[in-house]
Amino acid sequence: MKNLITLFTFILAITFTAQAQDVKTVALEQTKGEFTQKEIKLSEGSYVFNISNNSAGTDVGFVLVPAGKDAADAKNHIKEAYVTKVVAEGKTESSNTVTLKKGTYTYFCPLNKTPQYTLTVE
Repeated sequence: MKNLITLFTFILAITFTAQAQDVKTVALEQTKGEFTQKEIKLSEGSYVFNISNNSAGTDVGFVLVPAGKDAADAKNHIKEAYVTKVVAEGKTESSNTVTLKKGTYTYFCPLNKTPQYTLTVE
């Protein structure tokens, strides 16, 4: 029985490790009123967004919306893409894992009042 539990635990560990390796990280930086990355191209998959605040002059965040949806309406936001905590000056915070399908998305920061930028998933 002890060997069976050990084997089961080992299999679970391998499964979680394999799934974790499938998540890619996208690092984005904000300065005063803008993201330094004006356009992003990604492949389909799961991502975590790391948002850095480089002297933006205010706390910053991250909003991701499918193209064609009203970005001003929070019900259209991809909630998993929100950073888990607002990003203070000189800090970096992360989103939860977001699975993106082929298509076009818009990203922006309402706190830093950035323009809306394009993220394309091919």
